[in-house]
Amino acid sequence: MTELTDKHFKKKLTPEQYKILRQKATEAPFSGKLLNNKESGMYVCGACGVDLFNSASKFDSGSGWPSFYEVASNDAVKLKEDISHGMHRAEATCSSCGSHLGHVFDDAPATPTGQRYCINSAALEFLKEKEENINKKEK
Repeated sequence: MTELTDKHFKKKLTPEQYKILRQKATEAPFSGKLLNNKESGMYVCGACGVDLFNSASKFDSGSGWPSFYEVASNDAVKLKEDISHGMHRAEATCSSCGSHLGHVFDDAPATPTGQRYCINSAALEFLKEKEENINKKEK
């Protein structure tokens, strides 16, 4: 993928998306548009459109952010050490464009992986299952 510029992201993203995806901000808990989404489909990067999470791995963690127990593919999300705000966490970023998505925690024992990818709604776009299939045919 061609490296995208800051100018490109500022033009493409809403101010909230830009703050979250490019400046590592966090949306307020329980405020995201995708928190309660129960439809089948694919959650893609809000900055570049790469597949990140399948709806089948989404679960209600009670944290206030969309949560997933696994990524769509092994190379979809890159993890980076994050020691900001006096915490030690794993930051989840889009492997394709490097955008900040949220964080990963090992505190979901009721899921198959034990992991909770805690992701900002504003970092994602959702493609319903039918839309997802149409988009894949167009690529």
